[in-house]
Amino acid sequence: MLDLRFIREHPDEVRRDLAKLHTEAPLDEVLELDERHRALLGEVEELRAARNAGSKEVGKLRDAAERERRIAAMRALGDTIAERETELAVVRTRLDAALLEMPNLPDPDVPVGQDESENLVTRYWVPDGAGAPSELREPVRLDEWEATIQPAFERYWRERQGADFAPKPHWDLGPALGLIDFERGVKVSGSRFYFLKGLGARLQRAVIAWMVDLHVERQGYTEVYPPYLVRTEALVGTGQLPKFADNQYHDAPSDLWLIPTAEVPVTNMHRDEILEPGTLPLDYVAYSACFRREQFSAGRDTRGIKRGHQFDKVEMVKFAEPDASDAALTALVTDAAAVLEALEIPYRVVQMCTGDLSFTAAKKLDLEAWAPGCGEWLEVSSCSNFRDFQARRANIRYRPEAGARPAYVHTLNGSGLALPRTLIAIMENYQRPDGSIAIPDPLRPYLGGLEAIAP
Repeated sequence: MLDLRFIREHPDEVRRDLAKLHTEAPLDEVLELDERHRALLGEVEELRAARNAGSKEVGKLRDAAERERRIAAMRALGDTIAERETELAVVRTRLDAALLEMPNLPDPDVPVGQDESENLVTRYWVPDGAGAPSELREPVRLDEWEATIQPAFERYWRERQGADFAPKPHWDLGPALGLIDFERGVKVSGSRFYFLKGLGARLQRAVIAWMVDLHVERQGYTEVYPPYLVRTEALVGTGQLPKFADNQYHDAPSDLWLIPTAEVPVTNMHRDEILEPGTLPLDYVAYSACFRREQFSAGRDTRGIKRGHQFDKVEMVKFAEPDASDAALTALVTDAAAVLEALEIPYRVVQMCTGDLSFTAAKKLDLEAWAPGCGEWLEVSSCSNFRDFQARRANIRYRPEAGARPAYVHTLNGSGLALPRTLIAIMENYQRPDGSIAIPDPLRPYLGGLEAIAP
């Protein structure tokens, strides 16, 4: 949620930033309701003061007739106050609802752009990069990357894997090795569902356990295992509600929602709290299943397991003081990238332009892993700095020092990493000409020393 005072005092600046996002927002409604709310509040306070003064005067009157007349006037004034208070409550409710529809504003250093084609590739990484296309000297727009660097990268990666080897997509590899069963997934649950079987299920479980251990043991995160069902206010706090209600799974009788990401319960751990001095920063990591209604992606990624209504993810969540949140975002990206580098999977870091930012993020960088069978870069992590946007919605504050006035924390999150796309990247990058899939070195201890999945 944006600071209402900031909106009131800087409406032109807010309007300019909203224009950069290329999205609709009820700014004019917020300004109108705020003005009406303040006018009504002032009127109610004046009427209450008049009633208080009148009540004191009534007690001093000796003339019975005058006393009755003034009491009647006080009753009428009380009725007027009640009417204005009712109107004030209605306006406040409408104002709060409109504020929840206002997106976060982009940081000044976020590139201005219309859509994803104007996102910037800020860097990319390949294992043992000798002979790879040269490092980026400066960020490159995504459409320019596709036209210039991508062909050179694909030639390099094909030569590295073997010029005569045509990698298969995971939707062919998985069934051939008995790792994925699409038909029975659809039979049981419908489209965009599947079974992982045998070593497929075991491989994903190994990836999850290894990633959590890496974040905890090497990067210092605190592991939590969160609830998968949350109250409405939790989704309001992180920004999924009310705007994206149609994309969530809701159990109406209990008024509980299946989580779209562990970000929701983990961020709301500190809802309505004031964190004491010395508490920050807080770094959490959580594994969870995630549930999203993908009706808005109809026709996209219909083959394979790239996009589904249910998927697993390891999520990193950070709480930081405002002057430390930029460094926290850099650390998030580094920590997510460490997973891909340990697995020796090529990746690129893409900074979202204003036209491709999420509703809640002030700044967002995606990590995309290369999947040679699909011939695509797959988003496996989105690392976002929300500034105080979520903290205002969830009322999460901290004291900078003992006795200091509470201030809103900054919240951040990033996938570390998301399944099943990480699984896709492993399968497609580690496949061999004989149809087998090698197991990356870090995962072998989690699979009993298994070195490959053979046909």
